[in-house]
Amino acid sequence: MFLRQLEPRTARTTADVIRFALWPLAVMTVLNRVFIKAVNGFVTDDYKPVYQASLNFLNGREVYTANFESVDPHYLYPPSGTLLIAPIAVIDYEKSRWLFILLNAVAILIAWYLLLKLFNYTLRSIAAPALLLAMFLSETVINTLVFTNVNGCLLLAEVLFLILLLQRRDLWAGVVLGLTIAVKPTLAPLLLIALVRKQWNVFTTALGVPIVLTAIAWPLSKDPERFFSRTFPYLMETRDYFNSAIPGNAEYYGLPPWLTWGIRLSMAVLVLISLWILYRYYREDELFFVTTASGVLLTAEFLLASLGQMYYSMMLFPFLMSVVLRNSVLRNWPAWLAVFGFMSYDKWLSDRWPDIGRNLEYLRITFGWGLLLIVVFCVLGDRYLAARRAGRLPHLDPEWMSAAPDSRDTGDGPGATGTEPDRPERAQAGAAPADPAPAGARMAETQAVHG
Repeated sequence: MFLRQLEPRTARTTADVIRFALWPLAVMTVLNRVFIKAVNGFVTDDYKPVYQASLNFLNGREVYTANFESVDPHYLYPPSGTLLIAPIAVIDYEKSRWLFILLNAVAILIAWYLLLKLFNYTLRSIAAPALLLAMFLSETVINTLVFTNVNGCLLLAEVLFLILLLQRRDLWAGVVLGLTIAVKPTLAPLLLIALVRKQWNVFTTALGVPIVLTAIAWPLSKDPERFFSRTFPYLMETRDYFNSAIPGNAEYYGLPPWLTWGIRLSMAVLVLISLWILYRYYREDELFFVTTASGVLLTAEFLLASLGQMYYSMMLFPFLMSVVLRNSVLRNWPAWLAVFGFMSYDKWLSDRWPDIGRNLEYLRITFGWGLLLIVVFCVLGDRYLAARRAGRLPHLDPEWMSAAPDSRDTGDGPGATGTEPDRPERAQAGAAPADPAPAGARMAETQAVHG
């Protein structure tokens, strides 16, 4: 029976062959990243200051004692985050670090599975091993595990927030987002999506959870006020090391302030125009709107704020997964050149050409984020101008796009069974496109069928 599985009597489809090739590659890559590379660690250790701060909190000692003159990782979480993180110091450092690596790995795997379901794929599809392999080959997953930080949990929280938002379970969506804000405000810009969708209850819990946790943590902490008097001002500063945001690289290369602000404002204008087009013409296509808008908002945050680090790019996985939608803005090669810049684990430092290599290595993340925002602006802007010339407004998508492949067309997504999914008939000229089903309902139906 086992040998028959190696060479069955019926021919393999192309999809079967690709899946069989990708699954062992993906699984072995995951095992290597989690149990070898992450456990081995690196000179950069994000976990040590977090563990020490948690230990100090549990023992009633001062927490906010970091030396900001050094370039070593600092403890920067607010009192609410300290309260949530503190249990990691109940056991010794080494075992605690291993468990935290495992926690983040499991969170990433759950986020991977939920992303598949969100975009209407199952574990039988080619997308399952392909996405898993791509995630664990990326710099953002590798260094999140190796440096041992909380980004894997943040990715899971982001995916859960988007799913709950699409299902209009507002209070729970706010709880998930509020827990992340209590630790670090990386995902706070996603509140803008809830705002434009008029899901007001999201704000009740998203803001209420960190406020309540801060109120609980305050009397339990030795020096909670020092976060606001000492750590918070540091967070508002721009540092010139380990910082891929525009102001960080501008500080490193010594650019004049007027040029730095000019670049930041120019990129901000592109972001605002992209968000306006998305809201004005795509908000009814809920899955596309929410995943694309979240990607634009978070990329803009990483690029334009005072601090942006390469492994923050993990939060862009839902946006990158939107490439399987027929109207995705990522179905072009410049978008994936940008993705290479901020996702690739390759190093561009060169012994033969040290200056060129150093510049490529330090700037590729910044250029990648910037190029991605420019691509989104160009694609959406071109669609708008073409629709206006053709008199198709408010419908931006051209007629040919209705026949393009889309993961929402079938239960397993294209390639799950090795055959092309049936494509919808081309819309008749002048006919209004059918209203898309709500993304939350689509996901619920998929889970009912495949769950």
